[in-house]
Amino acid sequence: MALFLSLVLCAVAALADVTFTTERMRLVTADSKSHELTVELAIDADQREQGLMFRRSMAPDHGMLFDFGETRRVMMWMKNTHLALDMLFADKRGVVRTVHENAVPFSEAIIDSREPVAFVLELNAGTVKRLGIKPGDRLESARIGGN
Repeated sequence: MALFLSLVLCAVAALADVTFTTERMRLVTADSKSHELTVELAIDADQREQGLMFRRSMAPDHGMLFDFGETRRVMMWMKNTHLALDMLFADKRGVVRTVHENAVPFSEAIIDSREPVAFVLELNAGTVKRLGIKPGDRLESARIGGN
């Protein structure tokens, strides 16, 4: 039992060492409405692995952008994630290809991009509905398409 607790404490300490930088991003919907967001960047493997796990809250105009450094089919899950999330799967140009709304906290069910993408933007659940986000909308930032 002591060994198990030691391993758990080490794992939690390792996650605490992961830090994220932020950048501003614009989400442009098909009706040309522009929404400014602040996103944390999950760029390296450790950042992508931790993502929003263990977070208890996130500001309404914030999110996390996962940059995979390549275009590929992406599979996500909600293990250890307290927040219900909306996920936008976008290609290398920032065009939203697929949307997954209301991902269930703590679920280990696979959330599949269904096609090759380069980015995933995670937002608080309900944001897709509130902003009217749909496939074909665009993400714009210095990281995506050099905007």
